[in-house]
Amino acid sequence: MPESQKIRDAFIFQGRACESLGSPFMGRLMPLLGERLGDDMAVGARCLAWEGDVGPSGQSVPLRLAGALHGLVLDGSAPALAAAYPPHAVSDEALWAAIEETLRAHEARVLDWLDRAPQTNEVRRAAVVIAGLWWALGETGTRPVVLSELGASGGLNLALDRFSVALDGAHHGPADAAVALAPEWRGRNRPDPHPVTVVERGGVDLAPLDPADPSDRLRLLAYLWPDQPERLARTRAAMAVATARPEAGDAAPWLARRLETRRPGALHAVYTTIAAQYFPDATRRAIADHLREAGRAATADAPLLHLALEADGGEPGAGLTATLWSGGAPRQVLLGRADFHVDWIEWSPEPADAPFYPLTGH
Repeated sequence: MPESQKIRDAFIFQGRACESLGSPFMGRLMPLLGERLGDDMAVGARCLAWEGDVGPSGQSVPLRLAGALHGLVLDGSAPALAAAYPPHAVSDEALWAAIEETLRAHEARVLDWLDRAPQTNEVRRAAVVIAGLWWALGETGTRPVVLSELGASGGLNLALDRFSVALDGAHHGPADAAVALAPEWRGRNRPDPHPVTVVERGGVDLAPLDPADPSDRLRLLAYLWPDQPERLARTRAAMAVATARPEAGDAAPWLARRLETRRPGALHAVYTTIAAQYFPDATRRAIADHLREAGRAATADAPLLHLALEADGGEPGAGLTATLWSGGAPRQVLLGRADFHVDWIEWSPEPADAPFYPLTGH
């Protein structure tokens, strides 16, 4: 298949994915870009000649371009494009005219954004981490929590103890929660809420973003979708309370150093949310090894938890898995499933019938 057709197909596929996750505008924008981008512009030529996996599990070229355009809208650099973006409603012709003008006028900036992979920090994913912590605290007894997030992006979800989660009509978390999460709960065996008291938090990312830096702040917001203002508002609220800055580096050696310190009296929770799929195989294998080794040293007084919300080939959404070490053999549980932005959580904990990531390194 020619590279140009591959990228056009990727835009179509991305549009369908975005629409399925609640963004009609992106469902319209993506195929429009795929259809009308041409090599008469530098941006179009760059995209159409892109080699390798250009889709969402690869280099996400459509989302790179979408983020570049949205960034120009958000910082006021492209008023004509802003007038064609939500909440405004214009024809495809008017939208494309504004895009074409923007791509020519801001060519250098768009090309620069194309050189960097998209980064989001979906705050709603904190809901499944909190739910997983509830489950683990029910197993170990209520105790302080240490957070270690792999692929932490801007570190927004390291502030999850400042968030609340709605369950059965009640909000659980601080009374003055900066972010109120209200996923649709499915399934009958819902978790029992427990207080989440974080005494230490840290994260790592290959290219961490600092929400206090205006440029990084813009990048975190730009990759959200223009017709989802509630996501923008939620992310801004999380930015206001996020104080932990992820370290830059590979997740495996960072985790090895993190696990060297025993934390008696606390539950150490290591977690990923739609991040492990982007780690190299060697990193995933090393993470598995480090967790296995630390798990063997875990005790009832110093338990270790691994939580993962990751694509697992199943449907719908992603699988939510937990491994808990507290002395003796690890307990492995499939806690349920959630959609990629955690609009819903299907809670159905059951013992795993086979090892899963990270124990197998897959």
